[in-house]
Amino acid sequence: MEQVSANRSHAGVQGVYTHRSTSTGTPMTFSVFVPDHAPGAKLPVLWYLSGLTCTHANVTEKGEYRAACAEHGVIFVAPDTSPRGEGVPDAEGYDFGQGAGFYVDATREPWSTHFLMRSYIEIDLPQLVAGHFPADMDRQGITGHSMGGHGALTTALRNPGRFRSVSAFSPIVSPLECSWGEKALGGYLGPDRTSWRAYDACALIDDGARLPDLLVDQGTADNFLADQLKTHLLEDACARAGMPATIRMQEGYDHSYYFISTFMAEHVAWHAKRLV
Repeated sequence: MEQVSANRSHAGVQGVYTHRSTSTGTPMTFSVFVPDHAPGAKLPVLWYLSGLTCTHANVTEKGEYRAACAEHGVIFVAPDTSPRGEGVPDAEGYDFGQGAGFYVDATREPWSTHFLMRSYIEIDLPQLVAGHFPADMDRQGITGHSMGGHGALTTALRNPGRFRSVSAFSPIVSPLECSWGEKALGGYLGPDRTSWRAYDACALIDDGARLPDLLVDQGTADNFLADQLKTHLLEDACARAGMPATIRMQEGYDHSYYFISTFMAEHVAWHAKRLV
């Protein structure tokens, strides 16, 4: 692991790092904010998964989480959304290929060589974070935005007991039911839609997966709400399963980081209460 930068901020250190991923076979960049803490102390970890077109930098520069993380003593980790670099395949458009890994392990060529973002998020990066930062891996929460909200929900649902807290901003709740999901999952996994269910939050809940609690914020002025995000499908799935969920429709907010930054401190505090 190599340090790209480190900046003092909000009684902590905001760092950016690169490493060679064993999952993707490529260099990967991620950011970590570590609040000040007593020597030898271990802090809870909040993972943040970003959306389409984003890198680690979007939330690091615009997410406004550091003051809340410093207040509550929470490490904040923001990975990239896909492998990148020489020899990594790409596609035209913003919703497939580099910047659009969808947090899946691809099984179709040419994507299956490098696009193993599920393994990167679930195995590779957590091992690195545990080995290099004062992270208490028994106290993990996860959140994300849009495609990253999809990633946060499905990662937590597939790994019962790993995350004490789960939230999302404007998540893609059912890739099986939207064009973004159909393009990504069809391209990475192939036409067999049964293999897609492991990457669909609503399908996972219908198939028996559960979360102890869930917080979702969704803006009513989000131009992707009706066609891509379809928050009502998650509300319906949680109701059918009897799974507790707080799903808040925030009047007038859109899909941008203006929205995310408005509610980020609330999400950090919500996670912190569950990560004690």
